[in-house]
Amino acid sequence: MLTPPQIRVLSIVGTRPEAIKMAPVIQALAQDPAFSSRVLATAQHRHMLDQVLALFGIQPDLDLDIMRPNQDLTALTARLLLALDQALAQEAPDLVLIQGDTTTVMTAALACFYHRIPFGHVEAGLRTGDLDNPFPEEMNRLVAGRLARWHFVPTDSARQNLLREGIDPGAIHVTGNTVIDALLSVSGRQPEIGIPLDPAKRLILVTAHRRENFGAPFREICQAILQLAEDNPDIQILYPVHPNPNIQGPAAEILGGHPAITLCPPLDYLPFVGAMQRAYLILSDSGGVQEEAPALAKPVLVLRNETERPEAVEAGVVKLVGPDCNRILLEAQRLLDDPAYYRAMARGVSPYGDGHAAARIIEVLKSWAGSGQVKVPPADPA
Repeated sequence: MLTPPQIRVLSIVGTRPEAIKMAPVIQALAQDPAFSSRVLATAQHRHMLDQVLALFGIQPDLDLDIMRPNQDLTALTARLLLALDQALAQEAPDLVLIQGDTTTVMTAALACFYHRIPFGHVEAGLRTGDLDNPFPEEMNRLVAGRLARWHFVPTDSARQNLLREGIDPGAIHVTGNTVIDALLSVSGRQPEIGIPLDPAKRLILVTAHRRENFGAPFREICQAILQLAEDNPDIQILYPVHPNPNIQGPAAEILGGHPAITLCPPLDYLPFVGAMQRAYLILSDSGGVQEEAPALAKPVLVLRNETERPEAVEAGVVKLVGPDCNRILLEAQRLLDDPAYYRAMARGVSPYGDGHAAARIIEVLKSWAGSGQVKVPPADPA
């Protein structure tokens, strides 16, 4: 009896969040004999990508090493599209999997379209409805959403976004978010942060790096962080600073040297999970943190005016404050001073999944292959 040929899957990752959210899928593909799984790293973010892949035991089969210092979007897009065009021609996969909303995702979607290779979009359907917020991610999502063959959405809200855009309901699959798969796989290790912290003080963890906050909005964020440190002697603030010069410069200028504020390089994923577990409160403009922190029962104040992840806001465990110094101070101080208000936001409500999203994605792909739609080469008669 001939063994059915394997489905050739190419998973593409470029940034740290993509690696975190694709790791459970890549691991599941490697363990399933129905698939021949290969991984392509664009390295849109070099070091932050590498440490996550190493944590999850993933070795890329191809590495485009695309990152350049202080890269702009136009040059990055051009380099990615040309390199991905060559890689897809070389690999000729049956399907491609990509996650999220980065420039890697948008160019991979376009390259797959040009090569007529079907691709699945992991964490599909997120929308703010505003092309400027977040920039350029909202446009990247729209391109991927228009071209994807499978839309693996984290929530029903994301599904409704795609239905409103006219996407075929049969192409949309509510799987939950694979970030919860990844988080649950590492959080039980009780990871060490690796940075000295005073156990008697409440920790405020900060992540802020969004492009739309560059300039005056980011300076407002920093002023709020500084004022919180001045007003609350019982807190300490940990801010792993993104390497982008638009973030590093103002952060060092405004926050550097304050005894209650620790600025450090970006934490690897494992110690960052440890920092979230240790935190009393998180200030962040990160999408992933909005998903992870509620599962760890940590309140999040989102340093953005809009979010494509409304579920946690609706559940009352995440609150939008924008890059507005006064609003940040008001809401953060209330959480520090009002125990009942804090408990209401620290309920451990996670609307983003149960840790089995990757398994659901795999089952959808196997069902498609079993239907005979995949065009794999015939088995070798010899």
